[in-house]
Amino acid sequence: MSKSKRRSSPDEAPSSELVLAAVERAIRHRGPQRAAAPLWTILAHLAIPRRSAAARAVQEQLQALSAEGALVPSRAHGVSVWALGAGAAKRLRERRGTGEAPALPESPQHAAWRAAHTAAGQEIERFRGRLRACLAEARSLLGASEPADSDAWLELGERLQRDCWLLASATHCLHEWAEPDDAHADIDTHDEPPGARTVGLDAATLHRRQTRRAGRRNIRLWREGR
Repeated sequence: MSKSKRRSSPDEAPSSELVLAAVERAIRHRGPQRAAAPLWTILAHLAIPRRSAAARAVQEQLQALSAEGALVPSRAHGVSVWALGAGAAKRLRERRGTGEAPALPESPQHAAWRAAHTAAGQEIERFRGRLRACLAEARSLLGASEPADSDAWLELGERLQRDCWLLASATHCLHEWAEPDDAHADIDTHDEPPGARTVGLDAATLHRRQTRRAGRRNIRLWREGR
């Protein structure tokens, strides 16, 4: 579990070692295909607002660390990014070996998990209630003496799909999304959950299931008209 430690002031510049640690973790959490991190990601790992005196100080530190060889600057898709130099990695290892490693704030990926896990615990019963009400309305339409028109069924179908997706998303966030370890990038690969039964399912069916899982961790979609 990620431990949080905040500076005394949001405008207080972090130490050079803390900036190096943030660059290291930012790169690691971007996944195995990324070898460098942009400024906005580094600031997120330092819990520093983009428009602040501390952010400007970090930019200056990145330049200074690059000049001394601790960081390796480059550009990716027109954006400045930084990678750790060999000396920086050794520097951080030595600090950890002496127990003096800088303590970073809670990582963005852990904060995202915590927010989603908490929100799911608060909302899942409401989502179940929405789905029950939608199913009750469907049963009522099916049993009505006068057949419902096509628009009623199309509208209900949209609501039913929305309510099922909400419940599925909350279920995943609360019961299936494991608390991330900062030693690894926490990326939703849409793979089968532990214990899922896939025997007899063909490749096309498995692909459709994976496709449906897109966005299930994005709790902002709970407030949007998905």
